[in-house]
Amino acid sequence: MEFITPTPVQAATIQPALNGKDILGTAGTGTGKTGAFGVPLLATVYPDPRKQALVLAPTRELAAQILKVLRRMSCETSLNGALVVGGESFQRQVAEIRKGADYVVATPGRLNDHLEQRTINLSRVCLLVIDEVDRMMDMGFAPQIRRILQHVPKKRQTLVFSATLPPKVTPLVQTLVTDPVRVHIGSTEHPVVLDKQEVIETSEQGKTQVILKEIKAREGRILIFARTKSRTERLARTLGQNRINTVTMHGGRSNGQRKDALRKFISGSHRIMVATDLAGRGIDVTDIQHIINYDLPQSREDYIHRVGRTARFGKTGSALTLVTSIDLDSEFIVSGKKKPARIVYRTRRWR
Repeated sequence: MEFITPTPVQAATIQPALNGKDILGTAGTGTGKTGAFGVPLLATVYPDPRKQALVLAPTRELAAQILKVLRRMSCETSLNGALVVGGESFQRQVAEIRKGADYVVATPGRLNDHLEQRTINLSRVCLLVIDEVDRMMDMGFAPQIRRILQHVPKKRQTLVFSATLPPKVTPLVQTLVTDPVRVHIGSTEHPVVLDKQEVIETSEQGKTQVILKEIKAREGRILIFARTKSRTERLARTLGQNRINTVTMHGGRSNGQRKDALRKFISGSHRIMVATDLAGRGIDVTDIQHIINYDLPQSREDYIHRVGRTARFGKTGSALTLVTSIDLDSEFIVSGKKKPARIVYRTRRWR
């Protein structure tokens, strides 16, 4: 895989994790967190077939990507992994589990389904990884995680990772780890360093013309965030009518549709993806050049995760946010000042 030099989060995490320590890691997206927990995970289960590892992720896309990385890292071994996520065949997952899974990568909802049906046994889990724990809280997974913990041995090693660590996450995290090594890479309150981080003031009616202009002025992949499923689909239809190849990603799409959208986006056949915040945490595409916030995110943490989809692994990227007069009166902060960032221009109709 040509991993020559560890990223900062890998350098800080791998050795203490190999020594059996619990880890509480915060680092921005695209910093190599999967490798940070993947190396100690595989090194733990490889020598002993009685041991099993469990990775929890908030979305099926992220879980699938984690499994893909772990399989690549262990391709020269006999280790087997199982993917346990919603939207896919329950029985096929049962068959995968029964074949013998050295590690399971799962979303909390589907894993609880298996626990209720008694089609999975987690008594061999010696290493638990929880990725994107802040997103887990945002999606209401805390009760499901607590139910899962009832089936996992109390004597275990736990690695918890997150891009942000807001106060609401602290109570859950404290129940997960014991005397953890604290790994802190970069800022959890400010976004990744971008080439440009700009704002355009416009009106709700003027957003469409602004975004058409901005898309045509930019090269490379663009990920556009909208507030709701319906706004996502409506914007995608408008872009399609202007002969711009566009895919959508949101919770209302089937698993097959989401996979197809991601495939087209990664391949480059469709360079524009319009998504809800599901994609803010759920996809890992290394070369997204631009993030456009068609709608303002709900919080600072959501902004950090959105723009974290670009400028990954040292690459460059930019972020653009469209705001209306109502948005400027909100308490949302991007740069730490009252206004989100430098105002690039105002459209004539923004009032």
